Amino acid sequence: MNLKRLDKIIALNCNVSRKEARKLIKDAAVQVNGRPVMRAEELIDVDADEINVNGYNFTLKEHVYIMLHKPRGVISATRDPQKETVVDIIPDALKRRSLFPAGRLDRDTTGLLIITDDGAFCHQIMSPSHHVYKTYEAILSFPIYDEDIRKLEEGIVLDDGTECLPAKVKAFTKDGLPAAEIKIREGKYHQVKRMFAAVGNKVEQLHRSQIGSLRLDPSLAEGECRELTEEEKELVFSDELN
Repeated sequence: MNLKRLDKIIALNCNVSRKEARKLIKDAAVQVNGRPVMRAEELIDVDADEINVNGYNFTLKEHVYIMLHKPRGVISATRDPQKETVVDIIPDALKRRSLFPAGRLDRDTTGLLIITDDGAFCHQIMSPSHHVYKTYEAILSFPIYDEDIRKLEEGIVLDDGTECLPAKVKAFTKDGLPAAEIKIREGKYHQVKRMFAAVGNKVEQLHRSQIGSLRLDPSLAEGECRELTEEEKELVFSDELN
């Protein structure tokens, strides 16, 4: 059994505050397995019980996991008084009060970003000790050569003395432009851009295509999102370096 308080479950799944959830329960708007429940503290089995709020049945979820194709110009934050955030663009059907991005992408970077309310899941993605590689495709100002790749793969030191863990790098061209795929398992400030700058290059465009073995769904346009499947959640922690 996975038991949680009724008011907490209502708040999470209906995107309301705990106070608003308790009012719904007090007003007899909530049924559990077909019977009215009037106690906010009643324990509910998240994996088995059926909840009905004001005639609407929904599947209980302790946490949500969302794949977002982050667009350019949106910041990786939960809220900002002036700029649009990745949480702002999540549709109401998936939105919860406690959502946050699992890691960050720069404002001008596009690609795969996971939005969740599961702190432990987020920590596993972000911590270098868990070895979750993030894959980026960078359009560069100049071609990248074998010597530069070697430096990046050995663990380059940035201009300010910051040491980076070894990366995995492949050179290619895209639409006739010099480009590189780079895999890193850290998330330092502007890290990919600074790594290429340290070998005398410049990132013109940056896109994250993959986290672990989870690839961005090609059917998602910039700004679109959907929930992850259970299989996709596992792919995040599956090591794929090919």
